[in-house]
Amino acid sequence: MELRCSVAGSGGGQAAVGAGPGLAMEGQGCGEDYESLPTSVSPSTHMVAGAVAGIMEHTVMYPVDSVKTRMQSLQPDPKAQYKSVYGALKRMVLTEGFWRPLRGINVTMLGAGPAHAMYFACYEKMKRTLSDIIQQGGNSHLANGIAGSMATLLHDAVMNPAEVVKQRMQMYNSPYKSVLDCIRTVHRTEGFGAFYRSYTTQLTMNVPFQAIHFIVYEIMQEKINPRREYNPRSHILSGAIAGAVAAAATTPLDVCKTLLNTQENMALSSLNISGHLSGMVNAFRTVYQLGGIPAYFRGVQARVIYQMPSTAIAWSVYEFFKYFITKHKLEKRTPY
Repeated sequence: MELRCSVAGSGGGQAAVGAGPGLAMEGQGCGEDYESLPTSVSPSTHMVAGAVAGIMEHTVMYPVDSVKTRMQSLQPDPKAQYKSVYGALKRMVLTEGFWRPLRGINVTMLGAGPAHAMYFACYEKMKRTLSDIIQQGGNSHLANGIAGSMATLLHDAVMNPAEVVKQRMQMYNSPYKSVLDCIRTVHRTEGFGAFYRSYTTQLTMNVPFQAIHFIVYEIMQEKINPRREYNPRSHILSGAIAGAVAAAATTPLDVCKTLLNTQENMALSSLNISGHLSGMVNAFRTVYQLGGIPAYFRGVQARVIYQMPSTAIAWSVYEFFKYFITKHKLEKRTPY
C-alpha cells in the first residue's frame, strides 16, 4: 500500500493516494503529503501517536534495559556480575524470579506516555518551522537535529523522575518494596531534588543522542526511501541504525547518568565519598577513578542491543500513525 505525492509543473499538481490498484485523487499541489501531516491535524494527533510509540519503545525491550542498568554498575555485587546480556537475563530469572527483569516497568510506562507525546509533537512542529527557515521547501538535517534536541528538553523534564525510580528498582538487591515505596523513601531521605539530580547529565547525554538519532534517521530515509513513502521495512531499518549509532556514541554519558541516579553505595564508599554524588563533572571524575577509560563504556553492548529494536519500534509505530491519519484525511476528500 502506497501513499505518494507527485508534482506536475508550476501550473498545478496531482496528489495520488494508492490504497490499491487504480485508486487516485486529484488535489491542489503536494502540501499535504505523507511526510508532512495535513495542516488541519491538531498537535493532539502527534501526541497520541507519540505516546503509543513511546510506551511500546520502553516496554518491549524493558528486560534488556534492566540488564543495561546492572552492567553499568561500577562495583557490582559478586552475584550481579554478568558477561553477556543473555547470561544476565538467564541468571536474573533463575535466581530472582521470572518477573524480576520487569521490576519498575509500571513507572516507566507512566512516564513514557506523556514524555513522548510532548516529544514528538514538539519535534514535528519545530522540524517544519526550522526547515522553512533554513532550507525553504526542503528537508534540512540541521533543522532535524535542532528540533530533536529541543524536543528532548520537554521529554527529559517528564521522564527524569521516572528514570530515577526505574533504575533504583532495577538494581541488584534493591531495598524498595514497590515504586510507591521508592518514591516516598527517596523524597523523605534525599529530598525532591534527588529526582532531578541527573537532569543536566541526562540532557547532556540526550541532546547529542537525539541530534545524532534524528540526523542518521533522516539520512537513512533519504538513501533507502527517497520518495518518503510509508515503508515499514525502511522505517525499522533506519530507526535501528540511528539508535545503534546514537547509543554507542553517548554510552559514557549514560554510565555517568546511571551513577547519579542510583547513587551506588559500594562504588562511592570505596572512594570515601560521603553524602550524595551530584553534578556531571563529579560523575565523570568518579567513573574514571573507579575504572579508568573502560568504565565509560560499561554496558555498551546491552545499551546498543536495547536501543536498536527500541528506536525501530518507536519509528515504525509513529510512522504508521502518520500514514494512517494522512490516508484517512485524504480518503475523506476522495470524490465518489
